[in-house]
Amino acid sequence: MPAIQLNPAQRKEKRSEAHHLDPVVLIGADGMTPNVVKEVDAALKAHGLIKVRVFSDDRANREGIFASLCGELDAAPIQHIGKLLVIWRPIPEKESEERDSKGAPRVVKIVKFSKSGNHRPQVKKLRVLGNERVAQGGEIKRAKRRITSVKKLVQD
Repeated sequence: MPAIQLNPAQRKEKRSEAHHLDPVVLIGADGMTPNVVKEVDAALKAHGLIKVRVFSDDRANREGIFASLCGELDAAPIQHIGKLLVIWRPIPEKESEERDSKGAPRVVKIVKFSKSGNHRPQVKKLRVLGNERVAQGGEIKRAKRRITSVKKLVQD
């Protein structure tokens, strides 16, 4: 029995969200193997709502695969239509490296677009420390000291 129980309205909403999705996992002649379960689990962690295509003509076999996948992975069965299975599980929250306190290291994403519009932009993730800043062009430089006032500089 799956751990997640949805009412018909919630299932209907999930079916409409899954309508445009393509199958992420394909189950062939070998049927349910540990690798298939592992791939479905990874897809559920990444996407939450997935479609699985089963290349089997036996409807009872497909229903068994559907029930066992949902039972093993604690997922909710959304829809079984033809050879497609729709499965949903909430995406777990990611543990963030970023810290909220001032001066702590943070991860900054830098996107550089190509000069001609035909290529993909380059994306880099950089770790910026509290005493550093990101300059134009994606360089990391040490932050300059803030100038407070001339009077305070004279007193020191």
